[in-house]
Amino acid sequence: MKKTSGIPKNSVLIVYAIVFYGIWTAWEFWAKGLITASVPNVYLSQLIKSGVIKNLVWTLPAVLLVNLFKSGVYVGTREMFTTKVNPLKYLPIFLAFTVYLLVGAFLQKGKIAVSEAFGLDKLIVVLFVGITEETVFRGWLLNATLGEKKKWLPVAANALMFLLIHFPIWINEGQFVENFRNLGFLSVLILSVIFSGTFIKSKSIWIPAALHMYWDLLMFLFY
Repeated sequence: MKKTSGIPKNSVLIVYAIVFYGIWTAWEFWAKGLITASVPNVYLSQLIKSGVIKNLVWTLPAVLLVNLFKSGVYVGTREMFTTKVNPLKYLPIFLAFTVYLLVGAFLQKGKIAVSEAFGLDKLIVVLFVGITEETVFRGWLLNATLGEKKKWLPVAANALMFLLIHFPIWINEGQFVENFRNLGFLSVLILSVIFSGTFIKSKSIWIPAALHMYWDLLMFLFY
């Protein structure tokens, strides 16, 4: 177990997970609704929820923790955000996402058309979802548990944790049972593995973040 300044990393990971999941569950079930009710402008409300609150709860603590344990993580804070990567290497994944989701939309609706529900509020979510969620799950939680060997184990654990963070919103929106009945939860696990793999290979947070944003953009556009 690696330590930084006498602080045991594994203990911090456990405490962080308990606090993080607790706060975000309370947010989904209670505080999120208060923001929505208090801010009548839907775009401003979404900007506060996705841009301000989510960055404060997700991105900022994760970056600080990666920096604190910089000697005990797979990729350091600066490297994670500044490593130069050839995005063309990951173009096949973007193309696979495009084909998969467009074919799925066609099979589901009989046509490919932009959803009437898509608007600026959804675009605001897309703009922040990649960097906030990937900084926590790949940039911090996966990054802090990766070693030189048996990378599959932290990747698998990370996928389960990524699935777990979806439970509060699924329960709150009445989609929990449905996402297991239609096996939708499998896509969350598979996506997590893909995001983790690209983070490990590129050592950059921007690649999984971009893939995450692109997937959600297509989902909002066509589903």
